[in-house]
Formats: sequence, structure tokens, C-alpha cells
Amino acid sequence: MDICGYCGRQDSRALYPTTDVFGNHYEIHQCNVCHAYFLAPRPDEQRLNQAYDSSYYGEQEEKFSSSKVENVLDYFRKRRAKYVSRFIRKNENVLDIGCGNGRFLGFLKKYGDFNIYGTELDGNSAARAKRVEGLNLKVGMLEKGDFPKNNFQAITMFHVFEHLSHPVEMLDTIDEVLCPGGALVISFPNIAGLQSELFKGKWLHLDPPRHLFFFAPEDFIKLMETRGYKVLKTKYLSSEQNPYGFIQSTLNMFYKKREVLFESLKGNKEYIKEYSKFNLLFQKAVFAGTFPLFMITDLFESFFKRGATVEFTFEKSYTHSNDADAQDLIID
Repeated sequence: MDICGYCGRQDSRALYPTTDVFGNHYEIHQCNVCHAYFLAPRPDEQRLNQAYDSSYYGEQEEKFSSSKVENVLDYFRKRRAKYVSRFIRKNENVLDIGCGNGRFLGFLKKYGDFNIYGTELDGNSAARAKRVEGLNLKVGMLEKGDFPKNNFQAITMFHVFEHLSHPVEMLDTIDEVLCPGGALVISFPNIAGLQSELFKGKWLHLDPPRHLFFFAPEDFIKLMETRGYKVLKTKYLSSEQNPYGFIQSTLNMFYKKREVLFESLKGNKEYIKEYSKFNLLFQKAVFAGTFPLFMITDLFESFFKRGATVEFTFEKSYTHSNDADAQDLIID
């Protein structure tokens, strides 16, 4: 049965097919109950273990083989850290769920005397995060009971939510450990964006089988409002994610395999071995030559709220209540 990746219901409609990097075939469905979009059939544990092997996290010292790529990513991590620092007072606690290599939290600590916490699954990323000075790292998923109630003044979750097998439980845990008036900053792919509409199953940010579900921004805001959150900011512009998404999705239309350029940047030699050095050089040239154009495209997409990704800043209500029945559904 086609089970919704968010609410677990079995009432949906099929939209279009997609194929993952291993050649497995899926469909994107939309749930008629909670309105989430999801990957069907749901990947089993074996497929997910395959999808999150060491090649996913990068097998070198850093995720990407090029130091230039990591330097660019550090620039965006610093920008995010500066933004999030506005919501945290001195000596308060901040948690990054799915903190990757932890460098965002390392930069955040430089903007204030904060207590930094992170969670990351066991593997190369967690090993890198352990190098960050002052980081209190939990290796594994965030679970109820890991931290006291109302423990954090800010919680961040950048492009992690769509990966979760149990998203409702994660939101319940966030409700518990985020203090009243605290900030939740969360980002994920925008299934209602222009790139999703144009590229459908070839869209980079579908990332099957890892991305299990998606929400249109308006539906997610409604969901969070039923949980007692107020949206402070919605951002559709992302120079880090969106221009590259357009370029890689375009390349996906012309290649049998998806995400060839992305995997080459990670140094995944096994995945790209059938492509010549000239072919890979051509793809990199396409990226370099068209990136300025798609930076401009991203401006237009974001102006019309059609950017390929979306980032929300929510404030938890001071009168927040944890009504599980209300949280499971989006009210029409």
C-alpha cells in the first residue's frame, strides 16, 4: 500500500514517476488527508541503508573533494549562523538537528557565548562534527528524553525534515524541548516551486530514496500553526541551493543517471566511472557558465514564492499546547 510519509494514511493520488540513483522506480503521490507529497512505495530499510552509505557523506576528510566547494559552503554556514544568533541570548542553548560536520554550530558560537548542541547519525559526518570545539554532540536521532523540557532557545533543522521516517514524532520532541518564545528555523525543498513543476521526477531536490515527503509552504505553515507556532519569516531565495538545483536538474534531463555532477563533486568514483573525464569536465563547464544566469533566475523565482527551497523561522507560542490530534492533520 502507498502510505503517506508524513501522516501514515493510505489515501493519495499518484502524480508522476521518478527514479533514484540506484535505478529503483518510484512515484510521487499527494496525500488526500494531510496534503503532503511523498515517495511511493516507501523505501524499505535495505534501500535506505544503501542510500546512506559512506559515499553519501563523502569518503574524504570533508564531504566534497574540492576545498573550493567547502569554502563556499562555509560562507553560507556563516551567514546562517549570523542570522540564527539574533534569536539566542548569552549562555543560552541552541540545537541543530542533523548538524552534519558541525561547522555551522562552530561559526554560531563565534557570534555569541552560546551552548551549542547537535545531533547527527553515526558515520563520516558525525566524525567530522566531533572536531568542533565546544559542541555537545549526540550521535543518533533526537528522541524524547534526550534533553529537559524547554531546554533550547533556538532549534535549527536545515534540509533534514524531509529525510525523517517519523516526522510527527520529531515535531513532538521539538515541541517539548524548545522553550516558549523560542525560535525554530527549518528549511526543505519547495515542492510547489518552479523547478519541481518543470523537472518533475528529474528534479534534483526530490533526491529519492532519501527524501520521503514534502510540503507546499502554505500547507506547512498551517500545520505549524495548529501546533502553536507563529511564522516570523519565510525565505525562498537560496544562492546556496537553488541555482545549482536548476543546473543539475537540467543535466538530469539529458543523462541516464541522475546527479552525476553532484556525485563527481563528492568524489564518488564508483558512481561516475562510466563517464569520461571530458564528459565530467563538460558538465562542470556547464555549471560554471550558467551559474550567473540561474542566480538571476533564483531572484525571480523567490519573488513569486516559487524558489526551489524554502526556509521558515517560527516562534513557539508562550501558551503552546501539545494536542497530538490537531497536529496530525492540516485543517482545510
